[in-house]
Amino acid sequence: MPTRPTRAPSGTAAHVAGKPRHWLAHALFVLLLLVFALGDHFALFADLDARLGDVLLRQHARQRPPPPDIVLIDIDQASLDDPEMLELAGNWPWPRATHGELVDFIAGGKPAVIAFDLIFSEPDLFRPGSDAVLAQAIAKHRVLLPLVVAADGLATPLANLPPGLGARPGNHAEPDAALPLIAPKAIDPAAWNTGLINFLADDDQIGRRYWIDYPHRGWTLPSLPRRIGEQAGWAIPTRDAITLHWYGRPFTHYSYREIFLAAQRSDGKPPDLTDKIVIIGAAAPGLHDLRPTPLGATTPGPEILATAVANLRNDDWLRPANHPWNLIFGLTGMIGVGLAFTRRPNPLAIAGTLTLTTAIIVTTAWLLLPLNIQWTPFSALLAIWLTFALAATASYLRERHQRDLAVQMFSRFLDPNIVRSLTDEGRLAEAEASTSREISVLFSDIRGFTTISENRPPEEIVRLLNQYFDLQVAAIFEHDGTLDKFIGDAIMAFWNAPLEDPEHAVKAVRAALAMARGLERFRQELGDAGKDFDIGIGVHTGPAVVGFLGARQRLDYTAIGDTVNLASRIEGQTKGVARILVSQATRDACDNVFAFVDHGEYIVKGRHQPVRLFEPREHP
Repeated sequence: MPTRPTRAPSGTAAHVAGKPRHWLAHALFVLLLLVFALGDHFALFADLDARLGDVLLRQHARQRPPPPDIVLIDIDQASLDDPEMLELAGNWPWPRATHGELVDFIAGGKPAVIAFDLIFSEPDLFRPGSDAVLAQAIAKHRVLLPLVVAADGLATPLANLPPGLGARPGNHAEPDAALPLIAPKAIDPAAWNTGLINFLADDDQIGRRYWIDYPHRGWTLPSLPRRIGEQAGWAIPTRDAITLHWYGRPFTHYSYREIFLAAQRSDGKPPDLTDKIVIIGAAAPGLHDLRPTPLGATTPGPEILATAVANLRNDDWLRPANHPWNLIFGLTGMIGVGLAFTRRPNPLAIAGTLTLTTAIIVTTAWLLLPLNIQWTPFSALLAIWLTFALAATASYLRERHQRDLAVQMFSRFLDPNIVRSLTDEGRLAEAEASTSREISVLFSDIRGFTTISENRPPEEIVRLLNQYFDLQVAAIFEHDGTLDKFIGDAIMAFWNAPLEDPEHAVKAVRAALAMARGLERFRQELGDAGKDFDIGIGVHTGPAVVGFLGARQRLDYTAIGDTVNLASRIEGQTKGVARILVSQATRDACDNVFAFVDHGEYIVKGRHQPVRLFEPREHP
């Protein structure tokens, strides 16, 4: 038999076809990084941050009662339907004198500020005296009125606006700047004291902010909250808008009809409004002053205005903290997850760490809200989780690719059942690793095949050899052996690799005995032609290096070392002695499992010391 090589292993199963290409996963990861980094610019993640931030803010709002000194007088549905109101004021819209009487009445409650959230945009041509009543009340009590920038219409130059609208030019104000405005034209301009009440919606049409100063070509128009604050003497921040910090319960409300009807009674008294801010607005659904906000799709406009006024007065409007913290957090997390997967840890461990991190981050965002800081890290968390999903998928595909390669390799050497157990138990990496261990090596060679081959065609010879090899390999696999290779008409197999087996010597001998029995059946099938067909089997137990060996284009899972050489030499000693011979080391490893016939010592090639050989037999 040829001498086995003794060079070290040089590869693994995955080396057969080269490393799998992961450029697609890497490209997707880089794309995800770019999308997240530029997501704020393209508003790709803004909706997620806004919507989930709304959920967090809505839950937090439950803990925030509104200030009691901001009062709403609602033109609610009950006021519109009340029979007495219908008799005194008629159907909506009511005469402007009705509002004038209400203002005169509540002014007796000594409020700090009275403001309307109603647009008196057109004079009452049929009741001009009614407009005059309201104008007198507004002028007398310094009532604030709303102003709206229209979506379209005739634009009015800002430089020509009455002082009461509060338009202010900046250092770079354009002289010809103009805006289409809906002003309180039913009131004498001399009594105008207005503030903007435009609904400020984000891209998803949800109102989360309120104008403080409306900028336009170097000019600013003050909002109604700013004008209320200025009249009340508050310090007003210089900024275009504020992010609203909502309240979980309604403001103090009075129904318009209750106060107006009280004003009609001789003994009627206004509620105690001392130093309070009073906002008169529409709350009835039919008046269409309902807007979508984080609190819901139909938040009344006066509630939104009151929230802005309260936030401005208490300086507890929200300070967004998203940029650049989201970008830093997201990119750091994405790169961290990517690096974690390069170390091939358990994906479940990374998922658990991410889950804990997510909980900590969301809790931190929650705890920042009472400090008037709004952090919405949800797009960053999504980007990190998407990175995890991408990396986990890439890792799974990589492991599957390597597993398939390993299974493909090991299926050439092992019984399919053992290969399945390797994959099911996740032991392929252990099996692929080159290692030095004690193994039992079996060599089997054919004798007397020349007589058969002389009188048969080549194709029949190949068929007979394949039939014989099938029987022998079946015996090896049946006893958990690893088929190393065919060397001409010889077979090499070993035990205790790739998986450890403490009974490797016993199984090697049992396989040898099974191969001998299989030979007898094969000889019977050959008839007279098989009388000279025989085999020799040698088994030796000892240390060897086991692993994948070969070139990049072709690797074999094999064993190398002196143990392999000696097993081959023992097979060579079987001729004329016994069909199966084993070494003293194998005999000792088998203990008393078999009956052994001692055939004495033999000098084999390559060894100075004689080798004692035994013939194994089943116990009677």
